[in-house]
Amino acid sequence: MKKCLFIAIIFITVQLSAQQKIQFFTSNADSTQFTLTSEGASHLASLPMKCILQQYPNKINHTAVADSDQMLTPIQQHPSFYGCFDWHSSVHGHWMLVRLLKQFPNLKEQATIRSVLNTTLTQKNIQIETNYFKSSLNRSFERTYGWAWILKLQQELLDYNDPDAQQWSKALQPLCDTIIKIWNVYLPKQTYANRSGMHGNTAFGLTFALDYARATKNIKFENAIIAAAKQLFLKDKNAPTIWEPDGADFFSPSLMEADLMRKILNNNVYQQWLTGWLSNKSLEHLTTLPHVSDRTDLQIVHLDGLCFSRSWSMSGIASVLSKTDPRRKLLLAASTKHLNQSLNTVASGNYGGEHWLASFAVYAISGGK
Repeated sequence: MKKCLFIAIIFITVQLSAQQKIQFFTSNADSTQFTLTSEGASHLASLPMKCILQQYPNKINHTAVADSDQMLTPIQQHPSFYGCFDWHSSVHGHWMLVRLLKQFPNLKEQATIRSVLNTTLTQKNIQIETNYFKSSLNRSFERTYGWAWILKLQQELLDYNDPDAQQWSKALQPLCDTIIKIWNVYLPKQTYANRSGMHGNTAFGLTFALDYARATKNIKFENAIIAAAKQLFLKDKNAPTIWEPDGADFFSPSLMEADLMRKILNNNVYQQWLTGWLSNKSLEHLTTLPHVSDRTDLQIVHLDGLCFSRSWSMSGIASVLSKTDPRRKLLLAASTKHLNQSLNTVASGNYGGEHWLASFAVYAISGGK
């Protein structure tokens, strides 16, 4: 009985120091389900809390048209999402905190988290954020990475039966509506996909947008996303995985595309498409762990994020493969291996990783759900 229990539940621990270990998550025997521990939740929650109200350092992505807007401080320009170094990192830091509040109602940090979100996610603040996108020069701001995370944040809030969450969601909705409007305008014009491993990656943005559209039953938006995905990716064959990773990737372009298409195509069509897109040799190449040579470098540390996004993409792809498909076993093992490698570096003490990696870690532990 004890042996069976041991086989059924694998406890993966992360070495933070010679004296201290944090058990971030548990996994079942075939690595098809991960569960974040309360200890891991508290530790990961502490990371965005360090910076979500911290203005500097700040990477400002802004097109100035006059001295008046050039001289605005980050909090004046983006009163909700000015912290955590850049706009999008602040957004997915907010998402992660909401996710942890939902999953761990007795989280010891919950009162502090609620206080912070009550400060940032107000109607007044979000109105300023929304107005920013209405300027003609700013309609492509954060396209499509930041757009995707805003919708993911709102999706998390919409099914959270909590008075605070309902207020945050109500405040956030105008910004979501604005982003959906400009995304619907953009989709028919996007002749070519962005196949990079960084923020502009089209497949990542469409994946989160599709999740939101389906969660909110926005059929028009869903159909536009599906049409765009098929137009951009359906004919793709022979992914050039040998070029991966690039030196600053936090996405695998090949896996991110495959993870999107599993949500777009019926299973029979997807199996044929996947075989043509990712050969066994290509998949094996993508299971090799990236080497992160310098976690103090703000670009090289992206490769820790690559471990997390590969992990959730691999588990997602594996979820639609039969248990007898050898690719399934390969992907599940690699998913766990990638997740485990970078969890011990989330709290590296270096701001370049700490301001954003916890969000990727939480999403990866949940298997990209």
